Amino acid sequence: MERPEEDGIELLHSYAHGFMVSQVLFTSCQLGVFDTLAQAPLHAATLAARLGCSLTGTRRLLDACVALRLLSRDASGLYANTDMAATYLTSDGPKSQRDMMLYLAKTPYQLWAHLGHAVREGQNQYLRAFGTPSDDLFAAIYRADEERVAFHRALEATWRLEGRRVLTAFDLSVFPVICDLGGGVGALARACAALYPGSRVSALDAPDVLREARMCGGGGGGVRLCAGDFFRDALPRADLFLLARVLHDWPDAACRRLLRRLRAALRPGGAVLLVEAFPPRRAPAARAALLRMLSLNMLLQTRGRERAPRHYRRLLAAAGFPRARLARPHGPDAGVYGAMLATTAAPRPGPPIGSPAEPGPAPAHG
Repeated sequence: MERPEEDGIELLHSYAHGFMVSQVLFTSCQLGVFDTLAQAPLHAATLAARLGCSLTGTRRLLDACVALRLLSRDASGLYANTDMAATYLTSDGPKSQRDMMLYLAKTPYQLWAHLGHAVREGQNQYLRAFGTPSDDLFAAIYRADEERVAFHRALEATWRLEGRRVLTAFDLSVFPVICDLGGGVGALARACAALYPGSRVSALDAPDVLREARMCGGGGGGVRLCAGDFFRDALPRADLFLLARVLHDWPDAACRRLLRRLRAALRPGGAVLLVEAFPPRRAPAARAALLRMLSLNMLLQTRGRERAPRHYRRLLAAAGFPRARLARPHGPDAGVYGAMLATTAAPRPGPPIGSPAEPGPAPAHG
């Protein structure tokens, strides 16, 4: 039987060397290891030649991937993708997260090198990491065309994996007009239009983002693209606004201001669907830890933070949404994102689909 201190040092070592695991994953995606092996299993020498890499370095990287269960190796020395890699790490995988890995490998990874400064200063680190002022937050996030494209491809990867689940957590078919605010290149809006063909769906974002969306076909799929700044410009009238991973970018005062603007733009009986990181009630330890890391990431990248459901309910109630119901992620492949439906009156839609919703009585303002 192992002693507690032996368990402790093993866990400590896994934490201390976690950055090495990330770099093996990121580098393999950047070099094209998983995409190349999607065509056929290969020996290390053949793969090294195709990637234009040294045999020594390639073999060590592949063996590290085997240890991490990203690759398998048979008795003849052929390397192949595991099911996990084939599903999530190839460009054509059904739930591909490759673009998210490529984004994490660049901007967030460099920002995390300045975590100590962020903790001491209480603010994001774009200026220190990239020499970019963050007075205009999204001017910093979109500081170059290449960066903006990488950011939105990463978001598309997120909604490819979790979009359908959060959009079907509640029956949204009762809302004839739906607008996705901060909808990026339209990935979530397209999923919404496909799921609810009886509704008119639009996506609103900055003009530069929408130009990119049109270039990659983001205006298709029955989705109308609208250019605008949701803090300053007139908002379209809608029955439902989607706010997917938007409020976590901003401090409380900005969130309340935005929610009040949405309340004024909604038609009678309208609602807001928040999609944020809402952990399951009994989240596995790894998922609970990830949510804490995400909150630190918001410190490094934005002006906002991850919030508990009760905090979102207070923000919503202060803005005129007295009812809020939460559908948390559930199941082994649930991810970390849940949906909160907030209404201006008694809830109109039927019960949530697929997971029990937690009722939200009107909380005290605060």
